[in-house]
Amino acid sequence: MRTTEPAVTAATSIASSLGLPVDEAIELNNSNKLTLRLVPCDVLARVAPVADQIAQFEVDLAQSLAAVGSPVAALVEPRVFERDGFTITLWQYYAPVGSMSPAAYAEALEQLHAGMRKVDFPTPHFTDRVADAQQLLADRDRTPELADADRELLTSTLRRLTQRIVDREGAEQLLHGEPHPGNLLATSDGPIFIDLETCCRGPVEFDLAHAPEEVSAHYPDLDQSVLHDCRLLVLAMITTWRWDRADEFPNGRHLAVEWLADLRTALDGPVPTP
Repeated sequence: MRTTEPAVTAATSIASSLGLPVDEAIELNNSNKLTLRLVPCDVLARVAPVADQIAQFEVDLAQSLAAVGSPVAALVEPRVFERDGFTITLWQYYAPVGSMSPAAYAEALEQLHAGMRKVDFPTPHFTDRVADAQQLLADRDRTPELADADRELLTSTLRRLTQRIVDREGAEQLLHGEPHPGNLLATSDGPIFIDLETCCRGPVEFDLAHAPEEVSAHYPDLDQSVLHDCRLLVLAMITTWRWDRADEFPNGRHLAVEWLADLRTALDGPVPTP
C-alpha cells in the first residue's frame, strides 16, 4: 500500500475525533497495510483500503484472545473505523526494550497457543493459505517474471508437502499463522504478538516453521518430521508471494530470487530459516 498521504490523513482524523492528541504520524511499515505511530498520544494506527481489509476479524480475535490472557497487542478502541475509503484500527504502541532469547520466544508462542485453544473462533485452514499461493502460481498475469521451471518447482512443492502434512492427521488448533520475529515484540509488558489477520487452523509446527530454527528446540512435543515439512512449505509460500507483480514487500524481488535458490537447496538438504 504505497499511497500514504490520504491514509495518514484518515488515521489522524479518526484519532483526533476520539480526543487523542496527534502532532505527527511516523510511518513504521508500509506493505499490505500502513502502520503509523501517532504522537504524542503514542497510539499505533493500522490503515488499509476498505476493499482489502479483514480488520474486523483481527479486532474480534484480539479481543477474544485478550480475554483469556493471551500475549497479544491491546486495542485502544475495540472497533474498526472507516474514513475516505480506508479502514483504521487503533492499538497500543509498545516501545521496544531489546532482544528476545529463543527460550523466551518459544515460551511466548506456547502461551499464545494455549490461549488459542480456549477460544472458539472461525478461521481458515492452513491449506486455504496454501491454495491462495497455488492460485497465484497458476495466474501468469500476476506472476509474469516467474520462469516456467521455477513455477513448476513451487507448484509441485506446495502440492506435495501440503498433502504429506494433511495425511499425517496430527492434532490441529488455532494458530497465529505468521509468528515470525517481525510479529513478536519484546516490550516492558513481556513478549507481545501482533498482526493476527493471518490466523488459521493447523498443526503447531506450521507456526514454529515461521520462527527462527533455534526457537523450536525450546518448544515441547514437536513432531520433527512435520516441522521439517512445514519449514519447506512456508519457504515455498513466502517465495511465491514475492513473485506477485503487486507485491509491495521491501526488497521483495531480491528475496524472491534468494529464497527460490534456498528452496532448491533445501529440497536436498537442511531447511534454512527465511
